[in-house]
Amino acid sequence: MPAILFVEDDATIAMGVEYSLKQDGFQVSLAYRLEEARDLLKRSPFDLVLLDLGLPDGSGYELCKEVRAAGNTPIIILSARDEEASIVLGLDLGADDYLTKPFRLRELISRMNAVLRRRGPVEASDRTLTCGDVAVVTQQAKVYKNGREVLLTALEYRLLLALVANQGRLLTRTQILAQIWDVDEDFVNDNTLTVYIKRLREKLEDNPQNPSLIKTVRGLGYQADG
Repeated sequence: MPAILFVEDDATIAMGVEYSLKQDGFQVSLAYRLEEARDLLKRSPFDLVLLDLGLPDGSGYELCKEVRAAGNTPIIILSARDEEASIVLGLDLGADDYLTKPFRLRELISRMNAVLRRRGPVEASDRTLTCGDVAVVTQQAKVYKNGREVLLTALEYRLLLALVANQGRLLTRTQILAQIWDVDEDFVNDNTLTVYIKRLREKLEDNPQNPSLIKTVRGLGYQADG
């Protein structure tokens, strides 16, 4: 039973979503304030965090940044802020997905299941894929650069794995989207993919402005080249 931390200051929304998630087999812990969420995170691990941005004692962006700095727990932001700047900021801070309010519960649950699947082991065998000075340990879903672990979000990991597993082969944007979004590729668009490519380069490239690991073939797609 996946353990979910749901951070939402609107009690009506919180209780309605909590009830629906429990009906679908999730274990839900509710937090109405930033400090409550921090306390729950200290006491027990969670498989996924659902995070509102507007909280009475601070911004959900703060918690998103803290959760991502602590590890690779998936994060889905739920917010009424639908402007591009808010969405991009949430993704840049490490969120795996961003859903604007009002949202359909079935769509939320579908996205949660997709993120949880991507977080799980991609392959049963303990394989290490290498590309230059980057190593991907598939069974542990961990990434290392020059022997030091690099923390990636679930979607960043999935994207890197898709590129490294097809090392030297050009992948179109459509092919990449089909691999990283395994429920419905309409959940992400080209602009979002560009954001994730940029974030991967910032974490893995020696010089993100002149990438050598993840290369762009203008107008066609991307390829990993070690």
